[in-house]
Parts: sequence; C-alpha cells; structure tokens
Amino acid sequence: MTFVANILVAIVAALHVYFLVLEMFLWTKPLGLKTFRNTIEKATESAVLAANQGLYNGFLAAGLVWGLFHSNPGFAFQIKTFFLLCVIVAGVYGAATVSRRILYVQAAPAALALILLWLA
Repeated sequence: MTFVANILVAIVAALHVYFLVLEMFLWTKPLGLKTFRNTIEKATESAVLAANQGLYNGFLAAGLVWGLFHSNPGFAFQIKTFFLLCVIVAGVYGAATVSRRILYVQAAPAALALILLWLA
C-alpha cells in the first residue's frame, strides 16, 4: 500500500511540475492558451501573475519530492501529508474561485494520495 501511495504522491508532484511549465513557460503559447482557455490578449496581460503561480506549483512539487526521498519514514510521512494538504487546499480554492475543473485535476488526485498514504 505504501508503494501505491508513493506512486500517487509522485504523480501529484509530476502534475505540479507540468503546471509549472504551463504557467511559467507556455502561458502565452498555443498549449497554454488552450489549457487555460485564454485569449492571447488576456494571457499576455496576466503572464507575470501566471509565472508566479507556476513557481508556487513548483514549490509544491519540490516538497512532495522531498517527502518521497527523505530517509526518515516518519518525517517523510509528515512532509508528504503537509504538501498534499497544501495541494488540496489550493485545489479547493481554485475550484471555488476559478474553475470547478481544478477540483478534479488538482485536489482529487492529492486527496486520493493522502487517503492512501494514511491507510498505508
């Protein structure tokens, strides 16, 4: 069960690296425009804010990776729990303020990983 939980934690981390790339580097490119349903005008105006948001997603990914590789299992559990909770809160807030889709793309995978982590 721990292996499966850690695979899900790694998937959540990978998703946040992907969000970082989308928001920091592809925001005004076709993939970024399509993903976030933006016009080029809106994306250009908000590019700095998106890059900042992408950086925070990178911090979430880094924290999850830290938890996956920490040598102390008890502390690793605490690190993963903390960062998964951060991802869930960010996903719920994003779903409430931006798009319900964020709940499924960001919060749900983190919640599933957290549940499996606690059950492991």
